[in-house]
Amino acid sequence: MGSCFVVMGFGKKTDFETGRTLDLDKSYRNIIKPAVIDAGLECARADEIPHSGVIDVPMYERLLMADVVVADLSTSNKNAFYELGVRHALRPHTTIVICEDGAKSFPFDMNHVLVRQYHHMGDGIDFEEVERFRSALTQAIKDILATRPQPKDSPVYTFLHDLTPPALAKAMQGVAEEVAKTARSHPPATTGTVVLSELLQEVDEAQAAGDFVTAKVLLTRLRRKMKDAADQLAQQARDHGVTDVKEQPEYPYIIQRLALVTYKSKMPSAQSALEEAGRLLATLEPETSNDTETLGLWGAIHKRLWELTASMAHLETAIRGYERGFYLRNDYYNGINFAYLQNVRAAESEKRAAAAASQDDAIALRADAIACYVDAAATRREVLQICKEVLGGEKLTDEGKYWVMATMAEAYLGMGDQAGADRVFAEAVKIAPAQWMQDSTHEQMDKLWGLLAISPLRFIRAE
Repeated sequence: MGSCFVVMGFGKKTDFETGRTLDLDKSYRNIIKPAVIDAGLECARADEIPHSGVIDVPMYERLLMADVVVADLSTSNKNAFYELGVRHALRPHTTIVICEDGAKSFPFDMNHVLVRQYHHMGDGIDFEEVERFRSALTQAIKDILATRPQPKDSPVYTFLHDLTPPALAKAMQGVAEEVAKTARSHPPATTGTVVLSELLQEVDEAQAAGDFVTAKVLLTRLRRKMKDAADQLAQQARDHGVTDVKEQPEYPYIIQRLALVTYKSKMPSAQSALEEAGRLLATLEPETSNDTETLGLWGAIHKRLWELTASMAHLETAIRGYERGFYLRNDYYNGINFAYLQNVRAAESEKRAAAAASQDDAIALRADAIACYVDAAATRREVLQICKEVLGGEKLTDEGKYWVMATMAEAYLGMGDQAGADRVFAEAVKIAPAQWMQDSTHEQMDKLWGLLAISPLRFIRAE
């Protein structure tokens, strides 16, 4: 049986060009892997390769030797682009490039490459689209394997006519020697091989069951193993005379998930868990990050720390995180939370004004309360428009559609339109996959109602 190696990101990834977050695992599980198997090939992605240390050797082996490589460039994943480049340099044919159709642009060098597109809904993929593209991908694989001579799909070999591909037997001898050398200098850990997809599946199961402690233990183990592998690779480079080896940054997806399950574990206490999650997320430099997932988590952590400690520093940090996430990518989740915390700040300014030592201080604090209150309403108007565009422009899963509509309901409430809020929320309830989602929305809207009950605009009317 032939083999196919799949080049793509895994987990949920943010496309920074559009601000959309896509679940790439669903692309792989629902479309790519079944299509490859239907074409008669074995299928593997990097996170499914068992290894006892550095992943690079088996990855390069598959880029060289796989009968077919499918490269999914959705979210413009840097690793996927790099690995596609390696494949194009090694093999003149049997490489298939795919991408979700929301991508707005590709690098100039990709203009000569056929890119097959499918429609991704963010949280999932429509069943009919799964069936359509799975069939198309299966047929594409069968066609390129059956055609003789096989057409060149690598731009390297298309434009450099006299270029000769590496001799596979000789190249694989070098790979075998490298594997043996790595095994001698870095023997496998006694804990056995790492299969990333299996560990992440266990994390998914624990998280779905609400067992955040187990999910945290698994992700901590995975993070340590990935760090050990990176350290091994750096040491190999030093052994070969490379002196300026830089420490590799950690994988954001793992840190984000670890931060989430850490603060949700509430162990050993809710506050200490939040503080630990904050330290984890700080490694991704949220103050300057453009990743809306990182910024949303950063805001959520400090929002909860504010609720526990009443520290204005946490409130201000949460506001900055949500604000940055909103304005960078027009992200409605960050936007609606930014608006809510503006109302929280308005209420806090009013409290401080009432206890101010001087009239001037009281006036300044009430002016801040008014400004925050007005800005919150303006933010909600923007969020409402974004949500309408999302509903009108994309196919969404029921869960995704629920959260968009729940956000709209909160926006209407914050703008003083109770009828609009009731109407949209009633529609959202009809498609809510789980009761906890409705409960979460009710809780948030109740908090907002309390903040809106006494408006700082009364001081303007009084004047």
